[in-house]
Amino acid sequence: MFSSVYTGLTGLIAFSRGLDVISNNVGNLNTTGFKRTDIQFQDLLYRYRVSDENSDGRTSSQIGNGVQAQSTTVNFSQGDLRNTGGDSDVAIDGNGLFVVRNDDTTFYTRSGQFQFDQQGRLVTSDGSRVAGLDESGNLTDISIDNLRINPAQQTSSIQLRGNLSTGSTTHDISNVNVFDESGNVSQISITFTNNIAQTPGSWLVDVTDQNDNIIVDDAEIRFQGNGSPEEDFNSIDVSFTTPGGSDIDLTLEFGEPGSFNGVTSFSAGQTSDAAVDSQDGFGLGAIVSVNFDSDGNLIVNYSNTQTAEGGQLALAFFEDVQSLQRVGNGLFLATVNQDPVIDRAGVGPFGTIAGGSIELSNVDLTDQFTALIIVQRGFQASSQVLTVANEMIQQLLDDNRQS
Repeated sequence: MFSSVYTGLTGLIAFSRGLDVISNNVGNLNTTGFKRTDIQFQDLLYRYRVSDENSDGRTSSQIGNGVQAQSTTVNFSQGDLRNTGGDSDVAIDGNGLFVVRNDDTTFYTRSGQFQFDQQGRLVTSDGSRVAGLDESGNLTDISIDNLRINPAQQTSSIQLRGNLSTGSTTHDISNVNVFDESGNVSQISITFTNNIAQTPGSWLVDVTDQNDNIIVDDAEIRFQGNGSPEEDFNSIDVSFTTPGGSDIDLTLEFGEPGSFNGVTSFSAGQTSDAAVDSQDGFGLGAIVSVNFDSDGNLIVNYSNTQTAEGGQLALAFFEDVQSLQRVGNGLFLATVNQDPVIDRAGVGPFGTIAGGSIELSNVDLTDQFTALIIVQRGFQASSQVLTVANEMIQQLLDDNRQS
């Protein structure tokens, strides 16, 4: 009878610890990357009785001594991914943890709500530096410090595309932008004159600057009988000095001989539609946005339409994730001699990266409320056991006093 008091007490203690676990799970319902904790109950020691000496050691009774909250496990099941549109938000779709470093201590996390600090480093909310991998596979900081400005590039090639109709007399392409090495832009205009009457497939080309000064006079391009550019007549070199004093040397490219991906010359009435397709120059660019691709590469987008890569996220994989210790702020610490596998997203056991997204908590309220009811009923029942045991003991004491 007296032992039942202690047995009931173990139930109260175990279920109160179960309530601690459930309350922590529910409290972190909206915590990014949170992994719920599951508690495991285990029965305690037993008292055995053997019936008689001829029973071959078999017990006639086994009476337990209660329950204990033996251990907890972290459930690393995938949480739902939610698109936030945040430039530096990332989530792992699959296995792996982000690697973050604070001084000489390395932590691991599933929470991908990062930001860039004043030094341009990708960090967590507590300032821990998010690790990436360099070309040699070593851990390094993810940083945009050297990528804040995209330098200008002088135009060296202009690609043209479209058709110069054999039925048209002339065709003009006006206000073609040309960049110098400082990113300053000037303009040129290109005029095509049909010269087929003199030479089959021939067009004469004049180029003028923005002040109508002629910089190329009667250069020639030619087309084969099938309408594609002819060998050695499919490009024109242009050299001139901009109004700002910069010397520009560029090439007008009309397509590969025999190819129809550049400029062609077919009969299309009196209308030609040849135009500039692209040019390799651009001005100075500032960062407009950043994002991460599925491989974890940081892509920096600039105002001049250019992009650059700023490092690749490192991911860690543990054979035994239950060996990790929670230290708060969504961080885990490896506390035993278990070296993680460090690599990139999409390699081996690692999942892929979802840029502009976060991983939600994997806490399921339905499961937690169900467990809460069980814990509550278990606690009430254990309390009732204590009440009944106390009443029985009190009755026994009263009977002894009366006798």
